[in-house]
Amino acid sequence: MFWFLLIALVVVVAAVTLAVVGGGEEAVLPEAPPEQITDPLPAARPVARADIEALRLAVTARGYRMADVDDVLGRLGAELAERDARIAELEVALAGARAAAAGRPDLFKGDFKGDEPQS
Repeated sequence: MFWFLLIALVVVVAAVTLAVVGGGEEAVLPEAPPEQITDPLPAARPVARADIEALRLAVTARGYRMADVDDVLGRLGAELAERDARIAELEVALAGARAAAAGRPDLFKGDFKGDEPQS
């Protein structure tokens, strides 16, 4: 009885090994394509908060795919740099407008016919 079970175990292990490795011309377990980001960040518009919240990176045996993480971080870094530059540009324009307004106190007075004082 012991020999019968041992031979049956060897046959089952050999059959499973052949099925996994592919003993014939047609593979039983075909190669699966690697996972990709299903909804990447939009290329035609700036990234919004909802885009980041909806982003799901593909997971591999050792964590996230490094190329996907690098792409996302590079894109976010570039957009943050653009926004910082735009904010700095608007702050300089605002400071210039405030300085111009401070130099001309009559800028908002007396320009309309009804605003002039009656004598």
